[in-house]
Amino acid sequence: MENERPGQLGLPWQFENVAPQGNLCGATKETKMPKLKTKSGVKKRFTLTATGKLKHGVAGKRHRLISHNAKYIRQNRRTEVLDHADTARVKLWAPYGLK
Repeated sequence: MENERPGQLGLPWQFENVAPQGNLCGATKETKMPKLKTKSGVKKRFTLTATGKLKHGVAGKRHRLISHNAKYIRQNRRTEVLDHADTARVKLWAPYGLK
């Protein structure tokens, strides 16, 4: 097993060998998991409430508002809370949380 590489062990990630602080002889080595990617659009479009729900802006408010009636414009003026079914998927896209 000493001559096998970490990718051959059947693990889904590659190990990084990190020398621990203060140990100059390098007798023991630590492994570090890779960082996870965050979908950059999630940071811009969603905010997290104090109770863990996700707020988002409503769609259809950028242009062609003359074709919508006043009730539609008034009801979609503020942000809304994301549906519970969609919240789990969006939280997967931001593994380290939102601001």
